[in-house]
Amino acid sequence: MELTERQQKIIEIVKEKGPITGEKIAEQLNLSRATLRPDLAILTMAGFLDARPRVGYFYTGKTGMELLAEKIKRYKVKDFQSVPVVVKESASVYEAITTMFLGDVGTLFVVDENNFLSGVVSRKDLLRASIGNQDLNRVPIHIIMTRMPNITVCKPDDLLIDSAKLLIDKQIDGIPVVKETKDGLQVVGRITKTNITKAFVELLLDE
Repeated sequence: MELTERQQKIIEIVKEKGPITGEKIAEQLNLSRATLRPDLAILTMAGFLDARPRVGYFYTGKTGMELLAEKIKRYKVKDFQSVPVVVKESASVYEAITTMFLGDVGTLFVVDENNFLSGVVSRKDLLRASIGNQDLNRVPIHIIMTRMPNITVCKPDDLLIDSAKLLIDKQIDGIPVVKETKDGLQVVGRITKTNITKAFVELLLDE
């Protein structure tokens, strides 16, 4: 976040003399309290300053990078997840390739007859299955998919940063976002590297 010259001066005053009231800050800058109100609101919402009733403003001691990191750590999976692209276990490899192409995704989530997660198929899986002379219309997707419990999943209320770490550590393109039920895992979304990128872009634009 880029601060104006006046906002930087406000921070310096609060650092030196805080806790200090808005009226006292205004006096220091030879400005009215009303003029300073938007700046104080921005600095407080951004986390540079904190305010307590009948006490005044004080400096939090946090740098811009620390405040940015705190904001990132509050992001939840449900705030950035995309619509999942799924195929049935009974689908053929050919159908899966078509679905992946039309959905413009790198990972497909495979569900059983009850629509619960049973597997995951990546581009590499489909490419590997395509090598050779076999009829892809006759090869069922469940033959080549990765099955539970070897599937990395996340939940809507998980922290986005934790899902980003999973993508990196597991070296995968996408993670199914699931809702746990007594009968199985229901796929409600997906998190990919694109979702993570969008989150960081939004964060920087907000700043």
